[in-house]
Amino acid sequence: MTETTIAVAGGAVGVRRREGGGPALVLVHYWGGSARTWDAVVERLPADRDVVRFDQRGWSSSRELPGPYGLDRLAGDVIDIAQGLGLDRYVLVGHSMGGKVSQLAAARRPSGLAGVVLVAPAPPRPPATVTAEYQGFLAQAYDSPQAVEQSLGQALTAAPLDPAVREAVVRDSMAADAAAYQEWPLHGIAADVTDAAGAIDVPVLVLAGEHDQVEPPQILRDHLLPWIPHARFDVIPGVGHLLPLEAPEAVAAALEGFAADLAR
Repeated sequence: MTETTIAVAGGAVGVRRREGGGPALVLVHYWGGSARTWDAVVERLPADRDVVRFDQRGWSSSRELPGPYGLDRLAGDVIDIAQGLGLDRYVLVGHSMGGKVSQLAAARRPSGLAGVVLVAPAPPRPPATVTAEYQGFLAQAYDSPQAVEQSLGQALTAAPLDPAVREAVVRDSMAADAAAYQEWPLHGIAADVTDAAGAIDVPVLVLAGEHDQVEPPQILRDHLLPWIPHARFDVIPGVGHLLPLEAPEAVAAALEGFAADLAR
């Protein structure tokens, strides 16, 4: 595992990379997550798979990076990181908010992009459930460790998390710049990016959690697949929204299968 910094707008992002065979997997975490959200997935990938992780702008080690923290800027960061590392062939893997960021990045058709995996992604067209009232509620979901714990139990997970993993989730959820924390619930989640989704021209795999209350499988069928009709859609049984934490083995197997297919 190597650590380096890559220049992005207004500063630099710390990047962790396990070099290996391509295509590389560039992992983009959810609102409230960090690079370590993917730890259990990376551990279950073949040791010779090239993997890249980083904290998104405004979160954890990247919390001092200046705004704006909107989706377009986050998508630009992803592309800058891939290009800064010199990745000649890679797959964007975006979870939840990271899934929406990945849709925007893929729509720009950057050099080297070979595919996209959307893990419980925020869909390009917001469903009717994304109301002003819901956005206001979401904006307070990580206001305290107790609030994070409540969100984990009531909405984010359907399978139990290891206590150490649960503690890490709480810490990550609290480790955000205030403006970055508010940007997603008040703006990003409600943004319609269907034009961008329709411009994606590489293979796409969508992974949904059977019991996901945040982005249920039917919401993704109705609000994502019409704009990415060539996407393959798989449902992982027994889990909720935090697939990389609840079902790391299934996620790792899906990622490796997708990457291997692209390599062939």
